Amino acid sequence: MPLHRDYRILDGPPPLADYLRLRVESSLSPKSGAQGAGALTGSWTFRHVIDTLENVVGMGRVVGDGAWYFLIADIATLPAHQGRGTGGAILDALLAHIAEHAPPGAYVTLTADPPGRRLYEQRGFVDIAPGRTGMHLVMPSPGVQ
Repeated sequence: MPLHRDYRILDGPPPLADYLRLRVESSLSPKSGAQGAGALTGSWTFRHVIDTLENVVGMGRVVGDGAWYFLIADIATLPAHQGRGTGGAILDALLAHIAEHAPPGAYVTLTADPPGRRLYEQRGFVDIAPGRTGMHLVMPSPGVQ
């Protein structure tokens, strides 16, 4: 589905306050200002979507080394703006950027919540199990046992 005419996708990150708000309002885990600032400056590429009033309503980013490893992260669209091609347009723009700038054989990964699974499968992503295992580790706060 193409992006609805009431929206524009922009290269680059949204403002920090919008990044933090989008995470919470689209049911991603909340992050601190410092975490958000790191996400905005530490991403390999970023896209966000604005509506006709220039409100930020969607976003997505790629974390990576720019050579062979790329992680799709923070694909988020405000609930009132879902179903209009926003998430797909963001993902397509990020994948196009990877295709344009990465060498052949680049490895693109993501972790998806169940509602997003169809969006990713439509673009060729496949489940890595049982051949591989997806894992994560949340680092404890300093001084916490």
